[in-house]
Order: sequence, then C-alpha cells, then structure tokens
Amino acid sequence: MSTTFDKIVSSIRDHYNEPEEFIPLHAPTFEGNEGKYVLEAISSTFVSSVGKFVNEFEDRICSYTGAKFAVATVNGTAGLHMALLVAGVKRGDLVITQPLSFIATCNAISYLGAEPIFVDIDDDTLGLSPEKTRKFLELNCKVKGHSCIHVASGRKIAACVPMHTFGHPVHLCDLVDVCEEFCIPLVEDAAESIGSLYYGKHTGTFGLLGVFSFNGNKTITCGGGGVIVTNDAKLAKLAKHLTTQAKIPHAWKFTHDQIGYNYRLPNLNAAMACAQLEMLDRLLSNKRMLAMEYMDLFQKLNLQFVCEPQGAHSNYWLNSVLFKNREERDSFLMYSNDKRVMTRPVWDLMTELAMFKDCIRMDISSAKLIADRLVNLPSSPIIK
Repeated sequence: MSTTFDKIVSSIRDHYNEPEEFIPLHAPTFEGNEGKYVLEAISSTFVSSVGKFVNEFEDRICSYTGAKFAVATVNGTAGLHMALLVAGVKRGDLVITQPLSFIATCNAISYLGAEPIFVDIDDDTLGLSPEKTRKFLELNCKVKGHSCIHVASGRKIAACVPMHTFGHPVHLCDLVDVCEEFCIPLVEDAAESIGSLYYGKHTGTFGLLGVFSFNGNKTITCGGGGVIVTNDAKLAKLAKHLTTQAKIPHAWKFTHDQIGYNYRLPNLNAAMACAQLEMLDRLLSNKRMLAMEYMDLFQKLNLQFVCEPQGAHSNYWLNSVLFKNREERDSFLMYSNDKRVMTRPVWDLMTELAMFKDCIRMDISSAKLIADRLVNLPSSPIIK
C-alpha cells in the first residue's frame, strides 16, 4: 500500500503547492475585511457582547440560511445547550442522537441533566438514520398526549439531535416526518454544515432549532462563536434573553428574572464573523473543487471517497476517505503524519466513552464500521 499512500500524500502536496512544509487538516483563511472590521470594533470600544456587529451577524445569518431568527452565541456548544433548553429538554429526559459525533453534542445534552439514546447512522450520510430512528421508536416507545415516552424507563424523549457529519446533511425530510409522528422536537446540530443544503434548503432550518459553530477549524471562523437559528419568534426571544444573563432591559437597573447564561457572542468576534461570511461562497466553491479532485484521485486508487448524499449540496467541511479496515486506516494515518501531512481518524464513538457507555442504545454496527475505516484529509480552503 505504500505506493498508494505516496500517491495520496503527493496529490495533497501538489494541491497546496507545499512540497515540504507541514500541511494542516483545516486552517482558517483570512483574505477579506477581517482586520478592518475588528479594528472598527476596537475603535468603537464595544468589544464585548454589545455592539453593531453582533446584530449585523445575526441578520446576515438569517439572510444566508433563510431562517427568520438568529441568536449569536459565544460558541457552538453553548448554542446547542441553549437550543435544547428552550426546546424543553429537562433533567431526567432522554434525547435521541448518533454515536458518531463530536462530544459537544452529548455534552450539551448532559448539561441539562438529560441522557442520550444512541441510534445508528446511515452509511451515505454518516449521520443519524431516520429509518433506524423509526424502528427504535416503534419497538420501544409510545406517544402519550403530545409526548413520546420510552416504555421501559418511563422517561420522556424530549428531543432528537442529528449531527451533519463533516457538513453532509442527514436525510432531513424523512427525519422530520419521524419526529413529527412521534411528537419529538428536532434540534439540528449543524455545527459543521454552514453552506450545506438539503433539496435546496439550508441545514439548521428543518428542525425547531438549529445550531452552527464558527470555531477556528470550521469553514468560516471568528475564533469561537456559534449561532442558533429558528423560525419560532418566542423561542428566539427566550434564547436571546437567557444568553444575556436573563437581564430585563433597563437604562440603569440590573434585574434578572430567571437563571441566565453568559453566552452572548462578543462584538469583537462578531466583527470577524461578518467578514468571514462575506467570503463564504468563494470558500465553498474552492472546497467543492478540492472535493472533486479527491473524488477523482480515489476513484483511480479504488478507494471510497465520502461524497455528498443524494439530494444534498454539502459544504465538504472535511473531506474523508474510507480504507478497507482499521489496520489499513492506521497504516495510512502513521504514514501521512510522518510525512507532515495532517490526517486524523474520526472521533471515538460516544458509546465507547466512560460517561456514555451505559446509555440506551440500539445496534450501532454501521457507526462502528465507519469509525474503523474513515480518515479525514487536509481540507483547508485556498483563495486563488
């Protein structure tokens, strides 16, 4: 396999025009108005959670995604925590999600004293399977009134949280149908999928709420940053209130009407986010071109490149290839990283972590098989 490995590494180096330098997995690109807007925010002295760029960022997110409302948060995990809270998830509840995910998904569930239920993924999306979700619910749950109850435990299933893995949308239309039938609010973990569409509609806008991340390794970044999107005016108002310490607006009084959170995105970060949003379409175009190069390469090498699912227009945040087994995967990881080309395996499955090993689960054989074989490849966008 060394010849195949060498062809992959050489192709990556050719794309980035870096014959010897270290090539990261996903570096940010700052080629627009980032410096200008950040300096403007500094000059205004409004560098914390109040300032024009925070509101402007929310408006731009609404325009880009088609959502009616947006609430900017300090990071994606905080946004997901808040989205689940306003969706009604409470201590002791259960939340359906997938075992193949970044830990933030399950952490946010845990912050509320709820527990995840792990349902398997679809091979073509790497995300939560609507068909397997329906099967789990039909076998284990009953709808009582307007709530879905897990019969064996008597606990409410208070939300369903799919994660759009590496920017590839899950089969959202089918999942929406399942959730509606079983009276379960759908909250999309769209952290990785800014710019991804499913049948022409932006991810994050199919469920009751959706959450995006703008961490340093995402398609666009503001250092940290996240945003909640929703079409529900009451939920948006509540989320904004709670993320600003639940403070009742007043010219000089400090009155708080419930437990709040210091989750509002600072104006300084929002300034950078606005500049990055201006570049998003160019970055997405570049990333799609890279994905097509990878697709062509792996077809020639008889390896499976992870392509966007049917009906989807993915952002290809991280490009991925599936090797034949774990041994071959590990050999390539060692070879590429020794050659100073950063690659990585997918995260450890949530079901393998000590915190979640005793949670309710169904058969997760697809997630296990993908985890054994998948490698993420350098996916940094380049403005040319």
